Amino acid sequence: MKAIRNSKGFTLIELLVVVAIIGILAAIAIPQFALYRARGFTSRAASDAHNSSVGQEAIVADGKAYVGCSDSGCNHPALPGFRISDGVTLVMTGGTVASYTGDSSHSNGCPLGSAGKVHIDSAAGGVVATSYPTC
Repeated sequence: MKAIRNSKGFTLIELLVVVAIIGILAAIAIPQFALYRARGFTSRAASDAHNSSVGQEAIVADGKAYVGCSDSGCNHPALPGFRISDGVTLVMTGGTVASYTGDSSHSNGCPLGSAGKVHIDSAAGGVVATSYPTC
């Protein structure tokens, strides 16, 4: 019987090499993807902190005192034009016309602690987070 030498296709070794290369690339990409995702959720918390501070400034522009609220209690009408994002925890303290503070984090964001929370203090810089969290 004559062996077929001109057959088209890939050998088993070639297929195994391709599968190994794809496995190595996936092992590198998956942890990076998880890190990017956590940073995105932390950015959502930072955005909510900034937007809530804009609502606080709108209240003071109307001649009222800053309000204290937490989570969905900060939604409109407590803070004008504000709606909290899903998964974000927000705690604003106010009660005076002088200043307010707030902490915001996301349940899927960077690890909680000083790196995972966005802190806002109107007396120490206005509506800007004092230190942007990094993972």
